[in-house]
Amino acid sequence: MQIVLNTRGAFLKKKENRFVVKSGDGQSEVSVDKVSRILVATSATMTSDAIKLAVDNNIDIVFLDHFGNPFGRVWHCKLGSTNLIRRRQLEASTGEAGLILARTWALEKIDNQMRYLRELSKNHPEKKGEIDLDVRRMEALAEEMRAISGTIEGNRTRIMGVEGASSKIYFGALSAIMPRKWKFSGRSRDPAVDEFNCMLNYAYGVLYSMVERASIIAGLDPYVGFLHTDNYNKKSFVFDLIELYRTYADQTVVTLFTRRMIKDEMFDKVPNGLTLNADGKAVLLQSLNQTFERVIKYRGRGVKVRNKMQLYCHNLANNLISGGP
Repeated sequence: MQIVLNTRGAFLKKKENRFVVKSGDGQSEVSVDKVSRILVATSATMTSDAIKLAVDNNIDIVFLDHFGNPFGRVWHCKLGSTNLIRRRQLEASTGEAGLILARTWALEKIDNQMRYLRELSKNHPEKKGEIDLDVRRMEALAEEMRAISGTIEGNRTRIMGVEGASSKIYFGALSAIMPRKWKFSGRSRDPAVDEFNCMLNYAYGVLYSMVERASIIAGLDPYVGFLHTDNYNKKSFVFDLIELYRTYADQTVVTLFTRRMIKDEMFDKVPNGLTLNADGKAVLLQSLNQTFERVIKYRGRGVKVRNKMQLYCHNLANNLISGGP
């Protein structure tokens, strides 16, 4: 489970081998063995003893801004592996191996999006014809993606263009099945101009922190990207890898809206857009936690969604060491 400090003035301390959380709702205690992560989403206080307890037990503490973007984390100071993994990652990031990985990730993202749209068409038979047409258009883009060959340096723009075209179709289909009140026009970010994007952006921020953690533990360098270019202070690799898991956040947010669990009171107006307030964050984070705790099939066995990310990163690190993509 994860501890979420989402109430202004919340306080976290250590008591023996437990975390104690105090907030306006009272006090609760959680054994350290049951905690996988601590999210700080508002003004809160924690003791150094609580921080050390988290670090000693490989529990990262992530700080999120108003839009759900991680702006800091407390993590142990040890490297996740030898430098060999990072050297192999850097070597692969500019050649044919980098293209194979980037293309594979982009294709899996498109496949995940199409699979989700097919599921939605079963629950929205009145939209089945439109959704089927959208899926066929995305299938054509997937075929175009499969045909890309060469090096990542020569095809980065093309891959991102095909991926972007597919995502535009995908989000258009998601808007079409939204209740009339919550329909949206394309993606918008920081700030979002509509409620759907506001909640989705926050969900992506939480997902981002999980992918970053998985890459660090596996010994991968979050700054050495394949598809996303290297920019100062930008964790390009995390932006690459998050594409594999975005549909988990999409499904969570779409479900909240289509089941009419979202209220106007969950959002606050900010200049040029909206932000998610404490009530909205509480609903979203609870739902995301349920999604990430769900057991799915991965490589022939049942694993939790959150653990799938970690297993994939370890497999990728091992493949890089052995010289494969």
